[in-house]
Amino acid sequence: MARIVFLGAGSVEFTKNVLSDILTFPELGDSTLVLHDIDPDRLATAEAMATWMAGALGRPAKVEARLDRRAALDGADYVINEIAVGGHAATQTDFEIPRRYGLRQTIGDTLGIGGIFRALRTIPVMVAIGEDLAELAPHALLLTYTNPMSMIPRAVYEGTSFQRVVGLCHSVRDTQARLASLVGVPEEEISYVTAGVNHQAFVLRFEHRGESLYPVLDEVIARDPELRRTVRVELYRRLGHFPTESSEHGSEYLPWFLRHDDQVERYRIPVEIYLQWSRENLDTFEETRTRLAAGRGVEITPVMELASEVIHSIETGTPRVVHGNVRNDGLIGNLPTGACVEVPCLVDRAGMRPTRVGNLPPQLAALNQTFLNVGELTVRAALEGRRDHVYHAAMLDPNTSATLTLQQIHDLVDDMIAAHGDLLPEGIR
Repeated sequence: MARIVFLGAGSVEFTKNVLSDILTFPELGDSTLVLHDIDPDRLATAEAMATWMAGALGRPAKVEARLDRRAALDGADYVINEIAVGGHAATQTDFEIPRRYGLRQTIGDTLGIGGIFRALRTIPVMVAIGEDLAELAPHALLLTYTNPMSMIPRAVYEGTSFQRVVGLCHSVRDTQARLASLVGVPEEEISYVTAGVNHQAFVLRFEHRGESLYPVLDEVIARDPELRRTVRVELYRRLGHFPTESSEHGSEYLPWFLRHDDQVERYRIPVEIYLQWSRENLDTFEETRTRLAAGRGVEITPVMELASEVIHSIETGTPRVVHGNVRNDGLIGNLPTGACVEVPCLVDRAGMRPTRVGNLPPQLAALNQTFLNVGELTVRAALEGRRDHVYHAAMLDPNTSATLTLQQIHDLVDDMIAAHGDLLPEGIR
């Protein structure tokens, strides 16, 4: 029986999706499912949900709920991380203070001032998790979904002795499905090579029977003015390769969009959309808790979550290709060694094995480097307790630096540090 641990299990919608997959795989139906959350109410709701789902499917899975993280991690085979340090209140802070300075964000969880501070409050917890795993479950595989993805796995493998960490994100798979739909070719017939940095990877090869599908995509775009009013299509037209991130997300990693009113309007960029999503997540939790209390249970719909696919492949030997965020150890030649990069990984009973992509086209590597610069300084700030590197990261962030003066950036960082307080590493607060 695999011992599968969910960290941040009170994120019930995501937990439900992964459990729907795991419990409908016959080979995983007898797993031990260990749920951990620091919120007792959310943990109790997640436990009730997991127990109901196992019963509804007739699976012999064992469900454990642990408020103590070390007890949850002890002896783990797989750890699925979905924590959100500070929750909705911290997310509100990430938007409200920058808004006062005239700094626009859309999602604020990956780059930008929001991404920097989400990383700063998450990294201390992730380092503690890595240290726990090194002691209690050194052979476990940590599968982390928590953003910022280019920083969190790196903080674990650089800040602890635990190295078996992979970041998972839906953006590559969703983009490949979107491209197949646009050109009208079944996805299983298309050959892709996609790589780069999480939320700023690019489709390097997009072929059907040895022929590039990019000319077909160009014809589709030329016929559709609505497609041309999206950030990701504009980036594709300028850079020559299609980006993996959505337009609302991608716009805040760059200096060219959010500071300009006409660009926000032209590309229909939904400023601060993540605040709406965060509030909807709170509503989803309340609805789930109410349903379970009334004995109505939840909908069980397998969605083929990446973590469940990885676990199934390792446990059964079923081969798959899953894009993972891992240490750059020669995988992408013209991005820095040690950076966290997103590449195809072969998964089977032997585990996850990243594949070497080689060099990116130089314009893509250069753009990725501007992304990685912010992450490098943020990780250094968190691991070393360097407040000065927080200023440096914000100064080099593309959207922040395009919008604010140096003094405004300094003052904004000070206000953010004061607001987040004890959630931040010592030496910074």
